Amino acid sequence: MAFGALIPAAGQGKRMRSSIKKPYLILDDRPVLAHAIELFSGHDNIKEIVVVVNKNEMEYCQDRIINKYFDIPIMLIAGGKTRRESVYAGLKVFSPAIDYVIIHDGVRPLLPAKLVDRIMKAVKKYQAVITGIEVTDTIKEVAEDGFVIDTPARDKLWAIQTPQAFLYEIIMKAHREVPDRLKVTDDASLLEEIGVAVKVIKGSKKNIKITRPLDMVLAERLLQDEESKR
Repeated sequence: MAFGALIPAAGQGKRMRSSIKKPYLILDDRPVLAHAIELFSGHDNIKEIVVVVNKNEMEYCQDRIINKYFDIPIMLIAGGKTRRESVYAGLKVFSPAIDYVIIHDGVRPLLPAKLVDRIMKAVKKYQAVITGIEVTDTIKEVAEDGFVIDTPARDKLWAIQTPQAFLYEIIMKAHREVPDRLKVTDDASLLEEIGVAVKVIKGSKKNIKITRPLDMVLAERLLQDEESKR
């Protein structure tokens, strides 16, 4: 069974408040996106890698990341206006040889290798698998006027991460059948819309998403800790 890795990195990154977009920020002497690609580039079961970036950044990404850090074939394509459009565009370019696809944010550079292996094993059994960690804070639903609407039971809440892995034909079916007007923030939501059961497996607290400036500080520290253990 062949796996493909899809790495969307075409977001705007407005919360970072930086002139440099999040995938291209330097973390331990190389861009965040290079770290994300490297998570899959050396894996024996990953047969194809597709990276999706803003159309205006394709030349930069090709020259400064793909050509500079990798010596394997990596497909680079332009993203769309939304994350969903970008992911769908990336899915379309995989070859017929791909049975399963793993989708991983280009700004999650610290994914543990063991988690990649676990989700690959799980998706063969469940066909749709996502990673997440149990919520420890109390979560409240708040109205636009700032008043609390509801406090959902914390013991049933998970903060969802990537990677998310799917049988290729199922995620393609979901993209084709779910109307574009539906706003989704992750790929599993599309499968939920067409009635596909989605399995959640435990992710990693180290698998942080680079969203705000403090995340870069934390990522640097986590990398230093990992290097000190080697």
